[in-house]
Amino acid sequence: MVFDIDMIKKLYAALPGKVEATRKLLGRPLTLAEKILYAHLYAPTTSSYERGKSYVEFAPDRVAMQDATAQMALLQFMTCGRASVAVPSTVHCDHLIQAKTGAAEDLATAINTNKEVYDFLSSISDKYGIGFWKPGAGIIHQVVLENYAFPGGMMIGTDSHTPNAGGLGMLAIGVGGADAVDVMAGLAWELKMPKLIGVKLTGKLSGWASPKDVILRVAGILTVKGGTGCIVEYFGEGADSMSATGKGTICNMGAEIGATCSVFAYDQKMSDYLKITSRAEVAELADGVREHLRPDEAVYQNPDKFYDQVIEINLDELEPYVNGPFTPDLAWPISKFAQAVKENNWPEKLEVALIGSCTNSSYEDISRSASLAKQAIDKKLKVHSEFTITPGSELVRYTIERDGLLNTFDQIGGVVLANACGPCIGQWARHIDDPNRKNSIITSFNRNFAKRNDGLASTHAFVASPEIVTALAIAGDLTFNPLTDTLKNVNGEDVKLDEPTGFELPPKGFDVKDAGYQAPAADGSGVEVIVSPTSDRLQLLAPFKPWEGTDLKGLKLLIKAKGKCTTDHISMAGPWLKYRGHLDNISNNMLIGAINAYNDKTDNVKNQLSGEYGAVPATARAYKAANVGSIVVGDENYGEGSSREHAAMEPRHLGVRAILVKSFARIHETNLKKQGMLALTFNDKDDYEKVQEDDTIDIIGLTSFAPGKSLTVVLYHSNGTEDSITVNHTYNEQQIEWFKAGGALNVIRAQFAAKK
Repeated sequence: MVFDIDMIKKLYAALPGKVEATRKLLGRPLTLAEKILYAHLYAPTTSSYERGKSYVEFAPDRVAMQDATAQMALLQFMTCGRASVAVPSTVHCDHLIQAKTGAAEDLATAINTNKEVYDFLSSISDKYGIGFWKPGAGIIHQVVLENYAFPGGMMIGTDSHTPNAGGLGMLAIGVGGADAVDVMAGLAWELKMPKLIGVKLTGKLSGWASPKDVILRVAGILTVKGGTGCIVEYFGEGADSMSATGKGTICNMGAEIGATCSVFAYDQKMSDYLKITSRAEVAELADGVREHLRPDEAVYQNPDKFYDQVIEINLDELEPYVNGPFTPDLAWPISKFAQAVKENNWPEKLEVALIGSCTNSSYEDISRSASLAKQAIDKKLKVHSEFTITPGSELVRYTIERDGLLNTFDQIGGVVLANACGPCIGQWARHIDDPNRKNSIITSFNRNFAKRNDGLASTHAFVASPEIVTALAIAGDLTFNPLTDTLKNVNGEDVKLDEPTGFELPPKGFDVKDAGYQAPAADGSGVEVIVSPTSDRLQLLAPFKPWEGTDLKGLKLLIKAKGKCTTDHISMAGPWLKYRGHLDNISNNMLIGAINAYNDKTDNVKNQLSGEYGAVPATARAYKAANVGSIVVGDENYGEGSSREHAAMEPRHLGVRAILVKSFARIHETNLKKQGMLALTFNDKDDYEKVQEDDTIDIIGLTSFAPGKSLTVVLYHSNGTEDSITVNHTYNEQQIEWFKAGGALNVIRAQFAAKK
């Protein structure tokens, strides 16, 4: 089944003309990203946009939402006044399934536990014309790649790993739910024109090296914020030689370098994947406009002229990498990893190895890992670590079961988990004797911040390819290098693992009995969406109050966060996922993972009204009850990680008026703006040190709030002294209107009300 084929035909019919017009407008050859960006402008333009500076309005082709973020997005959409979504949209139930014992039991438990939420999402999807993928159908990004992604398209998704679809040549960008509401409502989606990083891939992968190692290497080069504000475009013979799903892995993990998204050019590998996933018609259409789905030839010849930065990687020489612990950009080639483990005193014993997830659950990934599992059986090797497999979709799971791969894993003690995010997002009921004991795990997932997988600060999490993860599971030792080292089998013999082998695509094709898709009602006007007023999981939204029209004075410092403060620190996942549809309840996790700069503790801040120390949410509620606004101060790249808008909505709900930091991660900064918050940065980063624990704070200049115009923050210290500092912002005229109205949704609601 080909979804939205008429939309794709229309886009391809217009693409040649739009690309030629853009080429004339810019007066030069074009990169692939530029072709797609300018082809998706919300309105035609007669002037070019400056990368990294110009705000641009786009018209994405579709919206994708996972169940944890869809709840809040759709609760917001309900209030905007439309009868149905303006663009094709889908909901995917993948985040609320906890991995505990195995696929069947865990899925049954999730369906029972989350029935209220699933019923809400099913009914609201039915009502507003949204495709619904049931629990067990698979992880959003894998399902999108198999069904919806297409070369040259543009999609936004309410998950930071939405860029996975770049593996099929699509600009797919992670956003907060408020952005999704805009697009579903038919409005423009705004983004600062991204800068472009070109990654030239030469040579060809072989042996133990895999596409995963490309992005692990890139993460080591660019770090977790090196791609911020950029699209990463991969090109070259090496890019064309990789499978579409391998390309998806690389694009998926682009989120770990802060990239807006990543993309590959259309090629034969993409065509093959489209055909084997029942989309031959899309491949045929793409073949007809192939030259417009790749960079112009002059870009290949002289990439330095067209990209803001160029990185070159020779795949012939690429080693497997292991990244971590605690950050996905600490990159170790396998030849140096054992030494790093010993020198840093990381636990050498590997306790759990996990493969799959949205990042690495393709047929190619699973078949190559299974080839190693088969070697363990044939060479009489005992597997020394716990080992789990998370299929990315029911299509993949059914096919690998049919082809005997799951049976191979079962023979070495592997546990197959549900087709869901599971341990990758903290939905893992891990069994461990002492949760405070230092221990090591390794995954083929994308993100490995402290507490990310199992909620334990003591866990050292590393990231590698599924092949390396499987080999290390067999060894049970992080210092094992499968390229050079041997293992003793049950007979006491020294044996060496051969290079992994596998299939890019299943030789017998894909197969599935029930993919898990539910089409929306043809007419949703009679469908009722019921949210119980007594529910502790779902809560209808009330609009945030508009700005009072004055400078903000008398604010109290809620917390000065020290060091890394991701959206996981601001709004944890794991057990809190069940409250994603209830703003007041989930606000009880606000900033409980952030480190207080004054005592180096988490969830322990001073209440200036009482003088006592307590939890961050409780302190914020005390200020709110006393009608006192508060402010949060943070460090570099504040809000990196997952796209969850709850990290912006919770502070807004609990009376925080401004977030003042050294720098923001892109999605989080946008989310704050959408919710009517002030997202401010220090003009002088050293001013972070001037903020004291007992400060009362004024924000001056809001009555003349304007793009490019700095504001002033006055810090009144408890000893009677004060500091006046300059702070900056990136608000444009439209975003300032969001602030004044109390949030973007208030503006949308007013616009639709005016049309009636």
